[in-house]
Amino acid sequence: MERKHRAPRNRTITLTQDDVDVLRSRLRKVKEPVLSLDALLDQTINQDLFEVVGLLPSAFADLIVVDPPYNLSKTFNTTSFKQRSYSDYVAWLDSWLPEMYRLMKPTGSIYICGDWASSSAISTVAEKHFIVRNRITWEREKGRGALANWKNCSEDIWFCTKSEEYYFNVDAVKLKRKVIAPYTNEAGDPKDWNETEHGRFRLTSPSNLWTDLTVPFWSMPENTDHPTQKPEKLIAKIVLASSRPNEIVFDPFLGSGTTSVVAKKLGRHFVGIEIDEVFACLAEKRLEMAGFDNSIQGYSEGVFYERNTFIDSKNSMKSNPSRPNEIALF
Repeated sequence: MERKHRAPRNRTITLTQDDVDVLRSRLRKVKEPVLSLDALLDQTINQDLFEVVGLLPSAFADLIVVDPPYNLSKTFNTTSFKQRSYSDYVAWLDSWLPEMYRLMKPTGSIYICGDWASSSAISTVAEKHFIVRNRITWEREKGRGALANWKNCSEDIWFCTKSEEYYFNVDAVKLKRKVIAPYTNEAGDPKDWNETEHGRFRLTSPSNLWTDLTVPFWSMPENTDHPTQKPEKLIAKIVLASSRPNEIVFDPFLGSGTTSVVAKKLGRHFVGIEIDEVFACLAEKRLEMAGFDNSIQGYSEGVFYERNTFIDSKNSMKSNPSRPNEIALF
């Protein structure tokens, strides 16, 4: 619930006690095996993953996005995770990751998030149960410096599938970049790039190195007080690449609801599990807001844009007119 004093321009999404009183009625509790998939769709389940995962139907999810607690001691509102040894963290991952395999459709995909310390453990367990396709590394520009070590500015996402047959739409996740070397053909025409009034740009194929993301902060309309919130833009890349419209996206560690919100904005069904009631209510509030505004910062009209750019109403990239020497941040 909102108790902090915030600056007038702070756009962080918060909850009042009245919000919680209303939104908690929308949260789902699962007490027996789910036999009808319709009863599960577009729900926020407010329970411990371990008490509910065995009650969910097999092979229901087209895409699973997992952002589990990293192997760090951290508090998430009313719950906490305590750092453990490498072998114990591997055992913890292996206590629930096989269930994700059961819940996935044969053609499904799973993306598992981690930091540098947990990534090798995730890889070890993922390789036991899935086909590991790639490791995505994304630049997390936020973070504190260190006096005796390198600043931790990146995280990993392990992309895995259940079988050799899976969906991946490369055209849905292309990035619009400024052209550094504007090559032309013999006739002098642009080669794989376009000239616009705001500069030269080309659509580039997505790589496994993502440097175009901004961690949510106080002036962004998607920001919440969740300590490990992922950018909507990051989840949008995953959802668009590895699911079709109307397919089902599942997140077993939902947090403040980013996966469900992005799935809704992009025309997918969703199911999320979150143990903390306040965060689950926050997810429901964001889902309600998504019904009025389905925009995703940094993504417009089917194209992802580089970080630190501004998109006007005509979807063109330019400097922020209110600050001519700066560029508006997504």
